Amino acid sequence: MKPAHLCLVAMLFALGAARATAHPLAPALLDVTEMTDGSLAVVWKVSVFGLPGAVLRPALPADCRPTGRPTEAQDAESVTIRSTVRCDGAGLVGREIGVDGLVAGKSDALLRVTLADGRVVKSVLRAAAPRLTVPERDRPFDVVRAYAALGFEHIMTGPDHLLFVFGLLLLVGGGRLLVRTITAFTVGHSITLSLAALGLARVPPRPIEVGIALSVFVLAVELAREARPTPTLMQRAPWAMAGVFGLLHGLGFAGALAEVGLPAGEIPTALFAFNVGIELGQLCFVGVVLVAASGLARLAAPRLVGARWIPVYAMGSLSALWCIERTLAVLPTW
Repeated sequence: MKPAHLCLVAMLFALGAARATAHPLAPALLDVTEMTDGSLAVVWKVSVFGLPGAVLRPALPADCRPTGRPTEAQDAESVTIRSTVRCDGAGLVGREIGVDGLVAGKSDALLRVTLADGRVVKSVLRAAAPRLTVPERDRPFDVVRAYAALGFEHIMTGPDHLLFVFGLLLLVGGGRLLVRTITAFTVGHSITLSLAALGLARVPPRPIEVGIALSVFVLAVELAREARPTPTLMQRAPWAMAGVFGLLHGLGFAGALAEVGLPAGEIPTALFAFNVGIELGQLCFVGVVLVAASGLARLAAPRLVGARWIPVYAMGSLSALWCIERTLAVLPTW
């Protein structure tokens, strides 16, 4: 058997423990817009699947006060609070805005500030840097840094996407075939991500999430097949399968990008940076798996015998659970 299996088992169950639910824990979103009358329109969106003990709060300048009662709306995945705020100071340039309560490695937040002059400032906030000082002018590479971080964050906190990459590693092992297969997956999701981000492809997000879970399940079923004299199409051309399913995963990636939007005048740069962030995360993930597998092969090779089916069945079980949960979320409530 392949030495990567035991490593994949450990990482698979780590993912399952981190995300017992099929719903992704999306980053919080703080959207602040300067209005013509000097007030601020504030939108605060946070996932209903919060971390135990973590209370996230938007942090505005101390002299800002609400001017009315906020409105609240909730759906199956998030709570959105809208409010109007007025500050004593003039404008937001040079002032700090952020999110309190972020937990290192577990919760991040997207910040979008629209200034009165139409300029949009965006950033990914983390526990190490939970505040942003609104700059007087755009700084070089701000867009690249923000959107690359967003792409990296999305792939690394998406257990379904990572589990699909797990399956590709199990299916093809390493070498040139792995490079071709991962490249095909990359090309596939880059195409649909770009089309969706530019408004050329519009698909409801929940059916896409069902399809992504189903792609992981189909891959698990293929891995569970006994060896046959005649290889299946997926075994003969795994790169083709990866490319087709990559088209589906790209629509899922576009959902995260839709949350924060693309900056006017910087759309190609932001889209490219987001794709780069996804690929960096994917490469880091594959690299960690391969390095860990190599180490385990040296330390515990005899114990790996007989463990071949464990990661396959675990992968199939988890993806089947996601399929059921996400399908139920799509169906109307009776």
